[in-house]
Amino acid sequence: MTPQLASEKAAEICRLAPVVPVLVIDDAALAFGLASALVKGGLPALEVTLRTPAALDAIREMARVPGGVVGAGTLLTPADVQAAVDAGATFGVSPGATDRLLDACEEAGLPLLPGAATATEAMALLERGYTTQKFFPAEASGGAAALKAIGGPIPQVKFCPTGGVTLKNARDYLALSNTLCVGGSWVAPPAMVAARDWAGIEALAREAAALTG
Repeated sequence: MTPQLASEKAAEICRLAPVVPVLVIDDAALAFGLASALVKGGLPALEVTLRTPAALDAIREMARVPGGVVGAGTLLTPADVQAAVDAGATFGVSPGATDRLLDACEEAGLPLLPGAATATEAMALLERGYTTQKFFPAEASGGAAALKAIGGPIPQVKFCPTGGVTLKNARDYLALSNTLCVGGSWVAPPAMVAARDWAGIEALAREAAALTG
């Protein structure tokens, strides 16, 4: 898959809803119910971070949910990419970007949201063909004001800002012309997930799905 096609597909996924839930899952037994609640609430694109031993099994469970589009986050190595694809992930997200990681995603045909925090990083990815990127860590890198500033000289790149994005500041990002969606974890609070409060999580998802800039 070429970077251009990967970015087109990533952009399509980003446009499915204003928020992509960023999920850290410790128990794969909760994955199907969690994904079902989020999708029912209007958030079909789900990012499962590869930060726990249960992550790959969680992706397998979530991939069975009708209407869901499940991706793997925290991709760091080619081995991560292969494991994510084998588990059923249909897109990937990385905190940054290396040539080896980009090569692996392109070879595997996995659409990737590569991370960038500076104009130089965004330009390097754009030079390779990536027009859809992740702005990370968003708040620590200057927040919506920084992303707006990057968009001035580099309007070709659209972003999914992630990292410190909350219900309170999501609209600031969504109001920017270079933001397609935001990534956030607030729609799946760990306590609600552990309690299997799927109705509560669905309500949070509906609130997030209605966000506009």
